[in-house]
Amino acid sequence: MPNRRITWLLLAVVVVAGWMAWPRHMGAPAAAGSEVAPFPPAVAATEPEPPDPAPSATQARDTDGLPAFLPPEARETIALVQRGGPFPHRQDGGAFGNREGRLPRKPRGWYREFTVATPGLRHRGARRIVTGGDPPREWYYTDDHYDSFRSFAVAGSLQ
Repeated sequence: MPNRRITWLLLAVVVVAGWMAWPRHMGAPAAAGSEVAPFPPAVAATEPEPPDPAPSATQARDTDGLPAFLPPEARETIALVQRGGPFPHRQDGGAFGNREGRLPRKPRGWYREFTVATPGLRHRGARRIVTGGDPPREWYYTDDHYDSFRSFAVAGSLQ
């Protein structure tokens, strides 16, 4: 009788382990909270952007000189940064430590972070603008809470 219980217990463990591993090995989306390997730091910060397949969207956004990958709310954040605030969140303008090392290594305090609003969310969300220098000379956008960055240039004022 005890051998039968051990056999069933082992079978249950194998079935549960197989079920938990199924999505990762069968091409299905990973479960929420699954760890995904980030891009290498050099690629994440310097990889050029592919051309936007929708020329009309690109043309509409080219009038302010910013890349098409930035959401409209990022333009509002950039304008606030250029004006020096006031910012909607107390963390905005605070030092970004670059602990993940995904941006070029700079002295402590070089980077500052600013929230990019996400429509429909009641919290800060995952979107940020990170600037380098004071006044900002480097600009980065992340929509995945610092897992990856896209660099961009800001010419002139968006005020």
